[in-house]
Amino acid sequence: MNLDDPKAPPIADRRIVLLGLGAAAASVGTAADAASRAQIDARADAAMSRLYAASPKARELVRRAQGVLVFPHNLKAGFIFGGEGGEGVLRIGGRSAEYFSFVAGSFGFQAGAQEYSLAMFFMTRSALDYLRNSQGWALGGGPEIVVVDQGLAANLDTTNLSQPVYAMFFGQKGLMGGLTLNGSKITHIHPD
Repeated sequence: MNLDDPKAPPIADRRIVLLGLGAAAASVGTAADAASRAQIDARADAAMSRLYAASPKARELVRRAQGVLVFPHNLKAGFIFGGEGGEGVLRIGGRSAEYFSFVAGSFGFQAGAQEYSLAMFFMTRSALDYLRNSQGWALGGGPEIVVVDQGLAANLDTTNLSQPVYAMFFGQKGLMGGLTLNGSKITHIHPD
């Protein structure tokens, strides 16, 4: 953007855009600070304990899933422009198998910051294989994902699970609404 251009937005508008970009960068940068495998595993254990306490049906989902991808500590922040991210672990048969990062960006009416956890339950082998073999999964392409909210989780009939992937947001803290998976990308990482 050329600031000398007479068609450039007013200074106040430019400040809003710059503040939004700064908040988005800070959010993703903080969430992407490299953690060790042991740190990610410990955070995932604590997050899953919180999920089981809040949603007892989650245990049944874990039992039926081919694998569970847990992002225990994600940060989302923004003002007009937003960003979010975190690191997580894929667990297969209760054991840590691979590690991933989660990053998303957004634009629109938004302001605030929030921390949250995310668990993704891979119900089919083909969905799990897609995650493991992709060079970065842009959510919205690949296996279908159904986001399960707290109300639906309480009434979830685990005997009739028909979707390849279920996702649950939980442990939200802060003031920012609208957690979605739109615009998100999941990528393999190799922590120490």
